[in-house]
Amino acid sequence: MIGYISGKIISKKPTKILVDVNGVGYLINISISTFEKISEKEEVSLYTHLSVKEDALDLYGFYSIAEKEMFELLISVNGIGPKSAQGILSGIQIVDLKEAIKTNNIARLISIPGIGRKTAERLMIELRDKVESLGDYSEAGFVGSLNVRGDAITALVNLGYNQKTAERVVRAVTDRTPNATIEDLIKESLASLNS
Repeated sequence: MIGYISGKIISKKPTKILVDVNGVGYLINISISTFEKISEKEEVSLYTHLSVKEDALDLYGFYSIAEKEMFELLISVNGIGPKSAQGILSGIQIVDLKEAIKTNNIARLISIPGIGRKTAERLMIELRDKVESLGDYSEAGFVGSLNVRGDAITALVNLGYNQKTAERVVRAVTDRTPNATIEDLIKESLASLNS
């Protein structure tokens, strides 16, 4: 099993990259969120998942271990294959997906391209307890803990702001200051909302 790859990027597109590892080129499927994190890099290190089918071996790459774990949870759901899971991770941030599943936010799940009502319901039923066990990771590109962002969004929603607006503002603030504390994140988000 190939669990991790590190090498020079030969070519990249939003959903695929070719990585040279000691003279061997690996074609790796990636989500758009991983692409955004590596778009300026010449060398990359990715956690990987090898999907084995009768007629194909497909390698999927992830910028963070949290994204890989979420991918593996998604493909454990009946009817969701690796391509669908890649699409889901391209359409929503991990923190937001976790929160939507935990809070039974079917409207948020349906808003992800390629997810219908039945698939959203299956995700909520099969993954509600499992997303709780997903670890919180400190990684480049992530807020100190995956929960900080989710907690900030929840706080804004509890203050009466719309869920999507809260997600958008918190994402913008975390892009500017990735290591913000929960207090700073909420303060800056409120300042943005009230300006």
